[in-house]
Order: sequence, then C-alpha cells, then structure tokens
Amino acid sequence: MTILMTILGIVVFAIGLLVSIAWHELGHLSTAKLFGIRVPQYMVGFGPTVFSRKKGDTEYGVKAIPLGGYIRMIGMFPPGPDGRIEARSTSPWRGMIEDARSAAFEELEPGDETRLFYTRKPWKRVIVMFAGPFMNLILAVAIFLGVMMSFGMNTQTTTVSKVSDCVIAQSENRTTCEKGDKAAPAKAAGLEPGDKILAYNGVQVDQYDVLQSKIRDSGGTATILVERDGVRKTLHADVIRNQVSKTDGNGGYEEGKYVTAGFLGFTPASGIVRQSFGESVDQMGSMMENGVESMIALPSKIPDLWNAAFDGGERKQDSPMGVVGAARVGGDVFNLDIPPENQIAMMLFLVAGFNLSLFLFNMLPLLPLDGGHIAGALWEALRRHVARVFKRPDPGPFDVAKLMPVAYVVAGVFICFTLLVLVADVVNPVKIS
Repeated sequence: MTILMTILGIVVFAIGLLVSIAWHELGHLSTAKLFGIRVPQYMVGFGPTVFSRKKGDTEYGVKAIPLGGYIRMIGMFPPGPDGRIEARSTSPWRGMIEDARSAAFEELEPGDETRLFYTRKPWKRVIVMFAGPFMNLILAVAIFLGVMMSFGMNTQTTTVSKVSDCVIAQSENRTTCEKGDKAAPAKAAGLEPGDKILAYNGVQVDQYDVLQSKIRDSGGTATILVERDGVRKTLHADVIRNQVSKTDGNGGYEEGKYVTAGFLGFTPASGIVRQSFGESVDQMGSMMENGVESMIALPSKIPDLWNAAFDGGERKQDSPMGVVGAARVGGDVFNLDIPPENQIAMMLFLVAGFNLSLFLFNMLPLLPLDGGHIAGALWEALRRHVARVFKRPDPGPFDVAKLMPVAYVVAGVFICFTLLVLVADVVNPVKIS
C-alpha cells in the first residue's frame, strides 16, 4: 500500500508539473499569436514526440520526457550585419552566435517577413516573454489563495500545547530543568495545556504572532483571559525577561540568534486555520519575499548540497530541490498519516510552490531564460529612446544572439547545478513529516 500511495503521489505531482509547463507555454503562445508572430511548434516535454497535431500553422504536441516545454517562434534573433543568415565563422564564439541566428530562421517561409519576433516593438516582445512566467505566477497565486481561504494552512494558534516547568535561556539548548531554575511564569500562573488564550492584558488576541509580540513587549504582572473546557478564566502571571529566539518576521525564527524579551513559558498548538483574503495576501507576500531570498542564497547552498550528495552530510529542510526531489516529496505526502483533505492541500501547495519558483527563476535577466530576452528588449528600447533624444540614427534591433556565448555558459552552470541537486535528491532526499 505504501508503494502504491508513493507512486500515486508521484503521478499526481507529474500531472501538476505538466499542467504548469503547458500553462507557461500557453502564455508565450497566446501573446505571440496576438502580435502576429508565427509559432511553428507548441510542445510540452522534450525528446521524442509522443503525440502531435497540426492546427493552422502551429504543431501542438507532447514529448516523452516531461521535464520542460517550449514554443518555437520565427525570427527570435535578427539577421547578421550582412543581412544573410548562412554566413558561418570558424571562431567558436562567433559560431555560437551564427548557429543561434540560423536556427531562428531555419523554418522561414514566404510571407514570414512580417511575422518575425525581432521585428515586433520591444514592448510587445517583453509581453510575449513575460507572459510565460506570469502564467505560472497567476497559477501559484490562485492555488495558494484558494487553499488558504477554503481549507486553511497549518498555523500556530493561541491554544496552549505545552507549559514549561522552568525558565531556561534558549541559547543553552537544554530542555531539562536544573536546580536553581525559576518556575516558568505560565506554570506559576496556572496555565494548562488545552487552554485557549482569548486576551492578554485586556487586549483580545486571535493570532499567535500578535500574542507572541505582546508577551515579548511586556514585563511584570500580566492578565491572561483563557477558555478552559468551555469556561472562561482570568489568570495572573509575573512575566520575566529571558533570552529567546529572534523571530524572522514571517512566523519563523532566525537560527542561532537570540534577543532578551518578555517570557511567559508555553508552546502554542498548531492547527489548520482558514485565512482571510487579507491574511492570505500577506502570506503570499511573505512567500514571494522568501522565494527571492532563496534565489539569492542558492550559491551559498552549494557546499551543503555537495556534502549531502557525496559526503553523507545532513540534507537541510531548506535545501534546494529539483523535479525529482519534489516528486519524491509528492509521494511522501500521500503516505503521511493525515486526513485525505490535508494530503490534497499539501500537494496543491507543492504544485503552487513549483509554479512560484518557475516564475522567479525565469525572471532572472540571463539568457537563455525568459528574463534574458526581456532584458534584451528593454535595452533595445532604451538605446532607441536615447538615440531619439539626442537625434542620432536609429541603432536598430539589439542583436540578442551576440549574448549566446554567455547563454551557453549560464546554461552550463544551470546544468551542473541541476545535476548536483538531482544526485542529492536521489541519494539524500529532503524528507517531510
């Protein structure tokens, strides 16, 4: 049964992956056709074609390896200075440029002269290239908001899960009380597991982060209104100052960093809590911020990935995952001992997170990513604007093909990083609980 559920989880994630890729390419396809650019192919996957059908001047199909997708647009790069595309240099760097330029024209047909990508105004090219990642962002937002507002998300609540027996500075990394430790204020006040804190110092609280902030900002005698077995009780605690973990502002903690703040001494219970639209939007904002920070931090995670892949090191929970790792997590989700609706919600969150990552990754201003083509179009618009302001000749379209040597280097780095993540995902995968 475990193997069957694992396979089911992997298959469900694979379907979500294919839908996400198809949705991404649909953004490119629809806007390209809107602006009159000819698109010979729309493909989901790579490798041998499993199925295809031609409609109009576009071939639609599915390929055997579901790890990506693409559309082919005519005239992605302008012709060379001599106006010809068949010129070939013996220089390997020039060869890369000319190969890219030739590929952009290899399916040129009579009448296509007015349907070339590079002949469109820069703002139209920006829209075409941005439309793909934007579709992933739309899908991510729709899934995240839908799940958070209809089902909810695992959140720390104001209900007490555990009451500390004594006061221990968190930097000491111990949980056992020692002789001389003071009794925790919550314990002394009579707070018990299962109590739901309704108000703190006369202020109603229904979110744990608000309650936590008020406790940390307080000191001395505090009044706590709780609900216990359906009956409301008022407790009085002498809040003390203690060394506690520093919060990151997003509901988590900064590892190894501490602050001195008000301390009550209890652990909150977690539960599935439906989010309002405003709360869901705030959560999405935090996810976007964390996603950008994770992208910036990718190079710093390579040593840990290498150790996890080849030296048996610990695979951290925030370690980068590839498609294989995410698929394994999808299989793990369907094996968790939780209600089916929780499994579905977790799987949807996984697919939404994948789409958010696709958006952020593709927006990097590097070829061959969509962001590289966007940067090229914006640079062309800037050059032409400057030329008009200073009444200089129009510099013409910016030849993005000249950046292909850089694109090959970037692609090489991405491939190496992807292979490293793949090895780590296979031999030392990220596990969930």
